[in-house]
Amino acid sequence: MAKIEKVHGSRAPLIVRRYPALHMTWQIGVFLVGVAIIVAGLAMLVLPGPGWVAIFLGLAVLGTEFVWAQRVLRWTKRQAQKAAGKALDPRVRRRNTIVLVVGLVLIAAGVGIYVQQMGLRMPW
Repeated sequence: MAKIEKVHGSRAPLIVRRYPALHMTWQIGVFLVGVAIIVAGLAMLVLPGPGWVAIFLGLAVLGTEFVWAQRVLRWTKRQAQKAAGKALDPRVRRRNTIVLVVGLVLIAAGVGIYVQQMGLRMPW
């Protein structure tokens, strides 16, 4: 079975790469689309939507033309794999579960105290 080489640099069609002005236009277009997707992803981090997915998609789009974006995307994938490994660690999961349960108990106690003092009427 043949080893697959990692492609570094532009993956533009041959006809585009053959003409420098066309290739530059292609790269500018890819850059603008990739940055627009990343900006939309950043907005979706505070607005409803899949923010991180859009950011990674924007990096993937940029990675089709720029080596630096390929490196950032690879680094990001490695960091995500490390985080997933940590999250699956039984001790970390147990700690997170305990923190979640304690937080829910505190929220329930706060709601109970509020209802006891104020009744079921809303403050507005």
